[in-house]
Amino acid sequence: MPSIAYRYADVDQFKVFYREAGRAGAPKLLLLHGFPSSSHMFRDLIPKLADRFHIVAPDLPGFGLSDMPSRDSFAYTFDNIANVINRFTEVTGFDRYAVYVFNYGAPTGFRLALKHPERITAIISQNGNAYEEGLSDGWNPIRAYWRDPSQANRDALRALLTHETTVWQYTHGVSDTTSVSPDGYSLDEFYLSRPGAHDVQLDLFRDYRSNVALYPTFQQYFRTHQPPFLAVWGKNDPFFLPPGAEAFRRDMPRAVVRFLDTGHFALETHAAEIADAIASFLTR
Repeated sequence: MPSIAYRYADVDQFKVFYREAGRAGAPKLLLLHGFPSSSHMFRDLIPKLADRFHIVAPDLPGFGLSDMPSRDSFAYTFDNIANVINRFTEVTGFDRYAVYVFNYGAPTGFRLALKHPERITAIISQNGNAYEEGLSDGWNPIRAYWRDPSQANRDALRALLTHETTVWQYTHGVSDTTSVSPDGYSLDEFYLSRPGAHDVQLDLFRDYRSNVALYPTFQQYFRTHQPPFLAVWGKNDPFFLPPGAEAFRRDMPRAVVRFLDTGHFALETHAAEIADAIASFLTR
């Protein structure tokens, strides 16, 4: 079993927690988690890949064990999250790397690719969207908040931050819910219950519209740079639909698209299959 180190990086006085495994000098792989999770979501994937890759998996700002500064001192936008993670890659010596993006990790990782396309060796998107056809009707309450950022519309989104909704995100679309460990959603609930955490997430719900606005720019990057691209998708995801995965081939004809019979948090049930797909894709 490869050893995993649990570290903190000082990123311009911003403390970023991260997991690290693998041999220095091996091909680099950056893992970027999504909402409402943390690098803990990669607990089963990292050991399956650490013999071939040098892996780092940070907690995004405001998530997990990374700093969650007050909203007065740090604006919770995806631009700012990407800026911190970009500096994190520099601080940790990740000069050229493949990036695995999931959920919020996608607009973060795609911003890194826009800023430094020369650093990206490949992209693996696991339910990480960049096309409007990938957005389900489950986004409608958030879309309403984009159109009218009233307090009433903001408060309506607090239902997405309850324990029941978090569990549902993990179990929806999974054929056997007993295969989903409670560890993941229980830890997410712990972090979401911290003072101020709900307002941080509500700020990010509102700013997610900036990601949709960037979809044409992300797509232009795909067309221009043609990065080696693997989309591995839980096909029963209630938020990011299979057409969003298939759309990558519109801009990158050589993209590999694979569907798994599971939900949003595909690593909870299919870590072995995803690890095999990544290893085969990156080493071919």
